[in-house]
Amino acid sequence: MTLVSQTDLIAGASAGKLVSFPTDTVPALAVKPELASLIFELKQRPPTKPLILMAASLADLLPYILGTPQELDIWQQTADKYFPGALTLVLPASDAVPKAINPTDSKTIGIRVPDSEIALEILRGTGVLATTSANLSGQSPLRSMTEIDRTFPQVLVINQQDTIIGSGLPSTVVQWTGQNWQILRQGTVKF
Repeated sequence: MTLVSQTDLIAGASAGKLVSFPTDTVPALAVKPELASLIFELKQRPPTKPLILMAASLADLLPYILGTPQELDIWQQTADKYFPGALTLVLPASDAVPKAINPTDSKTIGIRVPDSEIALEILRGTGVLATTSANLSGQSPLRSMTEIDRTFPQVLVINQQDTIIGSGLPSTVVQWTGQNWQILRQGTVKF
């Protein structure tokens, strides 16, 4: 069993360990961005399915995105409206994004600020993390911390009451086309 306190989870993530914690949608599997390949290996995830960057605020994510002042203004307005929340913005990536996060298209990066107080507390402690749902690739997301701990014994999992966590629905994903937003996946948020 690797169920740990929030303090130990933050320390573990900061030290480069894989961690799992609740979000507003489904529990996250997370690691420091430069170690993103660990998630691909653990989940047996194809490189064509990129990870996203999750943080406690848009300000934390700004170093990872690249846009004109006008685009940054539009993205800020969108973030002000939907963050924190179940919306992932796919934006042009800066050179700060490790290639391992999006192995087949290093030009874009998905970013999100979850609407979950526990996730935000953890992300304030760790800084930006590369994340995805906690499950083996192709399977349904695991919904309880005990299930995650059983499935991934090598992951530090937050020790929390085992109620079903989050909405169970994925985040809505929208991509910036250079002109406007294109919906890639309709999830919880009606965009």
